[in-house]
Amino acid sequence: MHEDGTDARGLFHALHEHDGPGTHGTVVVPWLEKAAGDYRASLARAAVHEPWWAGDTSPQASPSLTRELYALSRVSDVLLLGFQPAADTPSEWPSADRHRPPGQWPGVSLSEYLELFGALGMAPFDDADFDPFLHEIVEVEQADEPETPIKITQVVWPGLMLGDLLFSRAGVRVRAGRNHAQRGVADRFPLYWTFRRRYRPTVDESHGWGHNSQWATDFRLDYRTSTAVHLNVAGETPRSGPGEFGEEATLLTPGERSELLRHRCLLRAPEASDALAELPGWEKDLAPFGWRLPNLGE
Repeated sequence: MHEDGTDARGLFHALHEHDGPGTHGTVVVPWLEKAAGDYRASLARAAVHEPWWAGDTSPQASPSLTRELYALSRVSDVLLLGFQPAADTPSEWPSADRHRPPGQWPGVSLSEYLELFGALGMAPFDDADFDPFLHEIVEVEQADEPETPIKITQVVWPGLMLGDLLFSRAGVRVRAGRNHAQRGVADRFPLYWTFRRRYRPTVDESHGWGHNSQWATDFRLDYRTSTAVHLNVAGETPRSGPGEFGEEATLLTPGERSELLRHRCLLRAPEASDALAELPGWEKDLAPFGWRLPNLGE
């Protein structure tokens, strides 16, 4: 972490230490004043889909941009908690962090949230049609007809792009038939590549690591260019057969693995639910963080 606190980890810890109102003026604005200029310019390197990330986590890259983006995504996650519904029931999962319960982080207004990330070069998007690249399902209204396609009924919080790079997806409520999105799964199954949500469990590679080691986590890089969508581009070599997966992933169908990569969660109960139920904690052990298309075993 920079000694002057001008990196995202410094902002995260400043938010953790802040109590009471005035989060934006007391914590965010002073941090932005110190971070202006060079920090925004360093983030801009990630805005274009080119292999800048190759070697970015080498010892010479201090701090690496993928890890800085991850730390900044944590800031976004805790600032978004105030816009999210509470869990239906207390989670049986251990806390995603050791800092604060999700309802006790300091909050900001929507305009203040957008001001912070806009100052760092990010722009909100406004897409009316559901797209797993852009949208995270917060709640499902189950339609009577099973084949009813997924349709957005409310945007709960905005998503952000950094050039061609997806920084964060918009949270949305949707209406859908159970053959497309199942209530209780699409909106409550663990969300991967995510630090914290109020309303559902999350899994990212930092969980379970120590105070310093957890910050050596890389941000998932998803790009949308004028010609294609590129998911998890810094992941491992695309998987080509069931033997290359762990036991938990092998029990998912190729379509379910593809769905999980695209949506960062499952949308319906997996076909092998009974077999997976015999593997306690299989969701945490699944570890899809290196998955990439094109096939994932298809």
